[in-house]
Amino acid sequence: MLGLAFKFIKYDRAKSIGIVTAIVISIFLIGQQLSLLFFLMGLMGNLVGNAPVTDKQLWIIESQSTNINAVNVIDNRLVQQIASLPGVESTFPVVLAAGQASFLDGKTAGITLVGANSPQFVMGPVPEKIEEGHIADLVQPSSVTAELYNAKTWKTDLFLNKPIEINGKSAKIAVITKNAQAFGASLMYTSMENAIVLGNASPSKVSIIIANITDSASKQQVQQDIEQLFPQLKAWDAKKLKNSTIKEILISSNMGMSFGTLVIFAMISGFFIIGLTLYSSALDRIKDYGTLKAIGATRGYVNKLIIAQAFLYAIIGYTIAMLLLYGFKFGVANSGLAIDISVGFALFLLFVTLLISVGGSLFAVRKIAKLEPASVF
Repeated sequence: MLGLAFKFIKYDRAKSIGIVTAIVISIFLIGQQLSLLFFLMGLMGNLVGNAPVTDKQLWIIESQSTNINAVNVIDNRLVQQIASLPGVESTFPVVLAAGQASFLDGKTAGITLVGANSPQFVMGPVPEKIEEGHIADLVQPSSVTAELYNAKTWKTDLFLNKPIEINGKSAKIAVITKNAQAFGASLMYTSMENAIVLGNASPSKVSIIIANITDSASKQQVQQDIEQLFPQLKAWDAKKLKNSTIKEILISSNMGMSFGTLVIFAMISGFFIIGLTLYSSALDRIKDYGTLKAIGATRGYVNKLIIAQAFLYAIIGYTIAMLLLYGFKFGVANSGLAIDISVGFALFLLFVTLLISVGGSLFAVRKIAKLEPASVF
């Protein structure tokens, strides 16, 4: 069956090239847009993604906030009060402070300082996102991290121990991170003390409280206790807070709608272009299909032959599209776009390819199914 289908494909090369090209363009656009969306979604929740999150942990923020990137400050005294609750093993304050970094070459950049107590550094960055230096170096006075890929954005060179100014105060780069960017902000991790000093933050205020739960305690019960005793606070599971952040940004920025519309239109256009081209190709070879029916081929056999052609088109187009996607992935890697093409994502694209190709072939199947063998002679 596949052999005969391949002969039909070779017979009309012009239309075959058109169908494969349509599949390649559709799948490449779908894969490109979705991979970029997933990358941006990762940036949106990177304050959580850069941290060494555990299952026995609660992230506590002001109750009105649902976006980790935009939290209101809370009283520092709550850190000890929450630590005294049953089931809470320890608590750690976190300070987020906005600032402006100035470099010796005159370049400036808006940054967000992320301060946490040493040596735990509950906000990270995790070891796999540290390119140079060691996280323990952040305990040194006025030491901060800098993101490797921000060098191009800031138009400056980044290296260890580079002197900079933050809000007019002397500082230095002690750690260089990689892929620890954030959406719409440049993160600089440091110690709690450095964040307060460099960010001009109030020592009596914190942005986030991270609570570690004892192994014997119920996470849900501790969460309820915190929210009942402190109505101005909300305790989040870190993963749920990350998802809430992504959802809020996607909705408020209409980014989800924009990317979704592009993907849907790519699928629809591919479906109809492939379907109509296969339909046209079937009309051109209507005598061949009529002959097959005349010599005894059943309707089911002829239908399977058309679908087999669509399947081969899908495999060829998918292979080329995936090669282009991998080329795109490696092409943008040096600019900081960490595109991830996982096995699940690749299988999803294969499913979409088969859907638009085999689904589009139904136009031709319907036409040929009504064909009477005698009408072609």
